[in-house]
Amino acid sequence: MTAQPTTTPAAVIAAAHDFGEREAVADGDVRLTFTQLHDRVRDFAAALCARGVQPGEHVAIWSPNTFHWVIAALGVHYARATLVPINTRYTATEALDIVERTKAAVLVVAGMFLGTDRYATLRDESSTLDLPTVVRVPVDGGDVERPGVLDFDDFLALATDDTRAAADRRARAVDAEDIADVMFTSGTTGRSKGVLSAHRQVVGIARAWADCAEVTADDNYLVINPFFHTFGYKAGILVCLLTGATVVPMAVFDVPKVMATVHDEHITVLPGAPTIFQSILDHPDRSRYDLSSLRIAVTGAAAVPVALVERMQSELSFEAVLTAYGQTEAVVITMCRTDDDPVTVSTTSGRAIPGMEVRIGERGEILVRGENVMLGYLDDPEATARTIESDGWLHTGDVGVLDERGYLDITDRLKDMYISGGFNVYPAEVENALARLDGVAESAVIGVPDERMGEVGRAYVVAKPGTSLTEDDVIAFGKKHLAGFKVPRTVRFVDSLPRNPSGKVMKNILREEKSS
Repeated sequence: MTAQPTTTPAAVIAAAHDFGEREAVADGDVRLTFTQLHDRVRDFAAALCARGVQPGEHVAIWSPNTFHWVIAALGVHYARATLVPINTRYTATEALDIVERTKAAVLVVAGMFLGTDRYATLRDESSTLDLPTVVRVPVDGGDVERPGVLDFDDFLALATDDTRAAADRRARAVDAEDIADVMFTSGTTGRSKGVLSAHRQVVGIARAWADCAEVTADDNYLVINPFFHTFGYKAGILVCLLTGATVVPMAVFDVPKVMATVHDEHITVLPGAPTIFQSILDHPDRSRYDLSSLRIAVTGAAAVPVALVERMQSELSFEAVLTAYGQTEAVVITMCRTDDDPVTVSTTSGRAIPGMEVRIGERGEILVRGENVMLGYLDDPEATARTIESDGWLHTGDVGVLDERGYLDITDRLKDMYISGGFNVYPAEVENALARLDGVAESAVIGVPDERMGEVGRAYVVAKPGTSLTEDDVIAFGKKHLAGFKVPRTVRFVDSLPRNPSGKVMKNILREEKSS
């Protein structure tokens, strides 16, 4: 085996050397060995060089889980550029904000996907959009030719011997401290923040996750978690790259398709939100599929009942079910281990992974410090200073307790954030959007329990006098301007919002009546 890499280009090269003709990616009819993956990644990087992309420039990817995402993301790193994943559930307004703030030199974007041409919506949102290079990923088919847009294969064809050599030089020059990516996560101010991570952190997180989950080259890893999320990208693609496991991407979650894929691809590793496993267990056609290959499950982002863990092990044959805790600013903080019992898995989020420390600060806030804490927020030193203390402790905004073993139980959130379907939702962002709706005087959004999604949004709206605003009006406006998981499911109209003496909305009062 070669020395452990500290950058993703080094990991790509090492994987081609160590795992060679083993299968790296299995996406339907497309099968890539680690050698072939290296060649495709190298070509993508060479094409970036051919288009004049410079080291450190930003390349955005707005596309679902397919083999193209794997090639593009690793190719961006290979060219010593910086990756900017964009949530596929984002509206054009939200995506445009990220493209403009990062000054992206390249956009890799899905063609027709779920009935939407994302690049067309982006152009409709901004007639002055200036993107030097646009690469289109074929997903659903039926794509319309657009001036200046290169199809994915045509883009790869731009690679020449000279630009491949240039890409190789850049790959070797990537330093462990170079910025690998900018991962956007909403902030409590209502505007998304770009979290900066170095290559050593990206690789380190993947290695720690792989070690805790005991992933090996014999594993087939079904990645349902979106690649635009750290769970799918760093704890998915990169885990497989480091271990020699096979990435099996899934673009759209569908329970029968998940079961069929587990059956056909002999899936052994299946992470996801608890609802995924509950849906499989309860599906009437489960017995039609052979799911006995399943070995490791990693879940979190919502409560995990002990009974669910026990059923996953007894009925789905998982050898181990793990829970984990993290956030974009630190990716993975704590994680269970394969020998933890169902009660530990259900009632805790595990203990600190190697290289990370956890302590409980004032008001019970979870503070973390270590190798994988972000470098900071993009172009926002003030927010960085507020979040990370001078001695390195990151304020998570979550409340929890540590037991005598060092296992963490998350009990509450200092921030108003709630989790819907595995995605963080920050009410301030939703409230800022609703403020643009004519007839809304003010609003407050909280998360309320939902059997399928974990939590969904409820908006408390104070309407302006003389308006005839309805719940349907508010929800329709949200659907137009926000990603689906952020849109409130219910709306309560109130005469006023409860406030403390300083004028801050007391959401605790709203939460007390949320079940009514």
